[in-house]
Amino acid sequence: MPLGILPNGARRGPSLDSDTMGRPRVLLAEDHPRVAEELRRLLEPEFDVVAVVGDGDALVREAAVAEPDAVVTDIAMPGRDGIAATRALLARRPATRVVLVTVHDDVELAERGFASGALGYVLKVSAARDLVPAVRSALRGERYVTARGSP
Repeated sequence: MPLGILPNGARRGPSLDSDTMGRPRVLLAEDHPRVAEELRRLLEPEFDVVAVVGDGDALVREAAVAEPDAVVTDIAMPGRDGIAATRALLARRPATRVVLVTVHDDVELAERGFASGALGYVLKVSAARDLVPAVRSALRGERYVTARGSP
């Protein structure tokens, strides 16, 4: 089902029905539309993707409305980056679970992400293998990191 555009630039997922009832609700933040579509495609078989946004400020605003169980966010985005957005999200809703996705295989960046409260750090190159397990782990309150050097 196509996502509809919201006034703030976010795109809402399908409404809850018997196929999605009870599934964890995920908000996705990614500034590249093609990458966002691919990440959404990976998440949808198991999660209800409630919205897709293109920057950290929109992520914080939409999370206040959508109240997702988990957030999957790129780190490098226009405006507020994913790490700053994670801090802001968790200050408002500490129970939200955050998974960072990035092209940067950088231990210091991962440490900054975890220090902000994120529970997952997934490289985009390995998202097909690692994204869903990372979100599952985050929802259990466990950390997940893409294995270093493994695409």
